Amino acid sequence: MQTDEPTPAFLRLFIALAVPRNVQKEIGRAQSQLQRSSPPGAIRWTRPEQFHVTLTFLGDVPATQVEALKVSVSGVCAGFPAIHLSAHGIGFFPNIQRPRVVWVGAGDDKGQLAELHRQLDEEVRPFALAEKSDRFSGHITLGRFKPGHPAAFDKLLARAEIHRQRHFGDWEAGQMDVFRSELTSAGAMHSLFASFPLAG
Repeated sequence: MQTDEPTPAFLRLFIALAVPRNVQKEIGRAQSQLQRSSPPGAIRWTRPEQFHVTLTFLGDVPATQVEALKVSVSGVCAGFPAIHLSAHGIGFFPNIQRPRVVWVGAGDDKGQLAELHRQLDEEVRPFALAEKSDRFSGHITLGRFKPGHPAAFDKLLARAEIHRQRHFGDWEAGQMDVFRSELTSAGAMHSLFASFPLAG
């Protein structure tokens, strides 16, 4: 007999643009090389099928506000056109001297991605409990460095330098996705929660 799971009081959500399978695979090849060049266990790697371009991380949104959030996101999407995006290069946040995140860049040459982020961030701010960053940089997270891991990353940095200007593919981003993120012992697990077409 099927039973419905109780709805949690809060949902950990973020809003992103999907990365198509062909670009995922191309990035995944470079990610595999980086994995082989990094110390075992030092980085928690993102699975290629979960690659995405985050527009805003909301954090824990009260379940009672989720429908209102959907209305706000839908409103932004209705007035915004599809975006031609490109994935290129590998870098590190906050910098190469003290890396915490390894990423592939994602963006466009017309500034549409940054403008979409600005409009969305303004619209969903009432729902966001997570601390906001003043600076937006379009990217696809490949992995996160585990804190306090005493490891040497010289080989990884050298391998990343080889891909610093590499082009991984282009695609038309035609919808915005709301993802639910659930924290597990294996890391964050992302599942699609809602989608809205960019229809402007």
